[in-house]
Amino acid sequence: MAKIEEKVEELLKETIEKLGYNLYDVEYVKEGPNYYLSVYIDNEKGIDLNDCEKVSNAIDEMLDEANIIKDQYYLEVSSPGIERVLRKDRHLQENIGNQIEIKLFKKDQKGNKDYIGELLKFDQEVVSIKTSEEDEIQIERKNISQIKTVYNW
Repeated sequence: MAKIEEKVEELLKETIEKLGYNLYDVEYVKEGPNYYLSVYIDNEKGIDLNDCEKVSNAIDEMLDEANIIKDQYYLEVSSPGIERVLRKDRHLQENIGNQIEIKLFKKDQKGNKDYIGELLKFDQEVVSIKTSEEDEIQIERKNISQIKTVYNW
């Protein structure tokens, strides 16, 4: 499904930017019997329902004409939210120095399944964070199920 996401992102990026938004991410998933294409948009002012409707109307026909997705799907346009999922290297790069939460597929040797800390650095193999308990922890990317920003309420 990553190929579909990449093709959709490439197709929509310019149109979304011309409307005054940033294309944060594209996610194509199957939930139960249904497929969902989620397009996450952002800008400096934030995103409201009118923004989502504007982008949805602009891209709906483009997606139909491009016919990238053969299955029937639901199109969702939304904000990535205040606590954002970091799926791409550019998302990680933008958040170096910020608090993140890393969830693992299963507990590690220390018995932990998630960590919260400051994102220090990353590469193709490892994400490094500084937690309040330790100086630096390196977590292999293959063991990570999700990374997201942490908003301190």
